[in-house]
Amino acid sequence: MDVSQMMKYLFDSKEIINAGLFAITFVVYAENGLFFAFFLPGDYLLFLTGVFVGSGLLHYSIGTVLLYLFVAAVVGSLTGFVFGRYFGSTLEQRKDNWYFKRKHLEATKDFFDKYGSQALIISRFLPYIRTFAPILAGITKMNYPKYLLLNVAGAAIWVVSLVGGGYWFGIKFPWIINYVHYIILFFLFITTFTVIKGYFNMRKK
Repeated sequence: MDVSQMMKYLFDSKEIINAGLFAITFVVYAENGLFFAFFLPGDYLLFLTGVFVGSGLLHYSIGTVLLYLFVAAVVGSLTGFVFGRYFGSTLEQRKDNWYFKRKHLEATKDFFDKYGSQALIISRFLPYIRTFAPILAGITKMNYPKYLLLNVAGAAIWVVSLVGGGYWFGIKFPWIINYVHYIILFFLFITTFTVIKGYFNMRKK
């Protein structure tokens, strides 16, 4: 598999889900704490995972899926926190390249300035910021017990709401599986709107 095929695979939520729960778990882990994995699908991957479980196409119990993805989200963000705490200065001095953009780190800093500690919970629902929030918390050397509490709370809310919502739709409307691309487009629209709105808010500020 060459690089272009791998990137296409990683962007395709349906392919990831078809690969099984371990693939989904790895993507959730990476997207929540590895700065070079900010581009991976997050929100709609969780939602579609719930849909696949609810419609019976992913043969795991909803409890097992929730547990795996909750742990992946917590451990992923904890990895980002530890990286930020011990190697954050290196990241702040890094120049832009294809897997790192300073604008994402700067946008996360503005987000923390606006929402404080609550940013760790709110950021779970925001692409890019979700990846960089735990790293920034580590850079600022946030109190560890406080960070752990917010990390666990944010992961629980994020995973349960999106996977649980998808699971409900999968049970009630199993035909929704035929409209996966529309679901992805919907989440991409929300993501794009959020990013553009944040950009203009920063410009205004």
